[in-house]
Amino acid sequence: MTNARKLTLNDPALLTQNCLIGGRWVAADGDNGIAVRDPYDGALIALVPRLGAPALDDAVAAAKAAMPAWARRPAKERAAILRRWYDLIIDNTEDLAQILTAEQGKPLAESRSEIVSNAAYLEWFAEEAKRVEGDFMAGPNPTQRILVMKQPVGICAAITPWNFPNGMITRKAGPALAAGCAMILKPASQTPLSALALAVLAERAGVPAGIFSVITGAAQEIGAAITSHPDIAKISFTGSTEVGRWLIKAAADQIKRLSLELGGNAPFLVFDDADLDAAADGALLSKFRNAGQTCVCANRIYVQQPVVEAFTEKLQQRMAGLRLGRGTDPGVNVGPLIDERAVLKMQEHVDDALANGAVLRLGGKRSALGSTFYEPTLITGATQAMKVSREETFAPLAAIIPFKDEADGVAMANQSEFGLASYFYARDIGRIFRVGEALEAGMVGVNTPAIANEMAPFGGIKQSGIGREGSKYGIEEYLEIKYLALGGI
Repeated sequence: MTNARKLTLNDPALLTQNCLIGGRWVAADGDNGIAVRDPYDGALIALVPRLGAPALDDAVAAAKAAMPAWARRPAKERAAILRRWYDLIIDNTEDLAQILTAEQGKPLAESRSEIVSNAAYLEWFAEEAKRVEGDFMAGPNPTQRILVMKQPVGICAAITPWNFPNGMITRKAGPALAAGCAMILKPASQTPLSALALAVLAERAGVPAGIFSVITGAAQEIGAAITSHPDIAKISFTGSTEVGRWLIKAAADQIKRLSLELGGNAPFLVFDDADLDAAADGALLSKFRNAGQTCVCANRIYVQQPVVEAFTEKLQQRMAGLRLGRGTDPGVNVGPLIDERAVLKMQEHVDDALANGAVLRLGGKRSALGSTFYEPTLITGATQAMKVSREETFAPLAAIIPFKDEADGVAMANQSEFGLASYFYARDIGRIFRVGEALEAGMVGVNTPAIANEMAPFGGIKQSGIGREGSKYGIEEYLEIKYLALGGI
């Protein structure tokens, strides 16, 4: 590909266009590949293989051959390899950030943060590998004992999204490999290069051939092959609720283990006793991280009526300082949306809100920077009936919705099929406990917009998913419980 944009990297080998399948690096077949383009201007970066079910069969065969030895290795040895993988990611943060920004568009500072903070999942699960514990207990009569053990669930498949192409991998591969499983990864077609770079570093770290494979290609074909393959025991997926529903149905015949982190529509409540400056800072960080393209970003901003105008003015002042642009340019803190379809959805939500009585305070139009840019937009007077309240916008649109009292705010926040994340700002300790317990979400940020880290169980309730990633609970998703009934004692 002579016309592809060149990236300046300290280690050019990290920008690979080949897939890793069972220890073999597989190239695209001529020009029959998937074009990876910079969302800033559409420039071609790479052409990765367009693989399908046969490639998955090869990866499963390699995993099936390699996993017994991997599972038998002492946990301390698996932990050492995961730790080396973590160290290599940290050592190559700048190159990985350049690759991530090129294919996804987010500012370099956010790319670096994603890489470092999510590499921590490998460090965490390297340690958790040594803490997989069982039980030994008395049986129902004096001659019996019960031995409970935990074993790897089997070969796992992961399907990851484009918005966090590094982070969504390490938090799945880390616990899988720590538990003794093999993992086959299908990254998003828009952002496969970060996954392939991680595969390069995994191989260097000593992850055995077949234990971690990366396949790029047609999502529907590979997804169908994953759900129907008899040797794949578990699927971990991050993406839309619609695809999650399909995976549940498709995997039902074989009753595969599922971990699903699905859509969100996070409420962000500001009560009249809140620190409004802290709340405005938190709303800015939560709403506009990755240009609003996160499953846990503030989507519906509810503000108690006595402080609506004061909070809105503070948020508007902060939004006015946001700078749109190419993610590699200095001072840029909001990059492009992933594609023009995302821009059209944002425009649809803005138009719907304004047509139904909302007031435009800032932005409200496409940017002259290009077809994937939309100005950070603030509207007030939004209602529960508007699309911005009912659908996940996934774009830089902040909608202010007033509420009367605590019960009203909580009821409005819970009026959604989604239950991934919620946020609220308040100082009254009683209110903090009441609201924290009442909000229907798997994660609640109280006076903070930062809820994701390797020590916390990340995941949702309702239509936002099944299972948890990170924390001591995350490795349990990759383990089966077996017990031995010991007699004749």
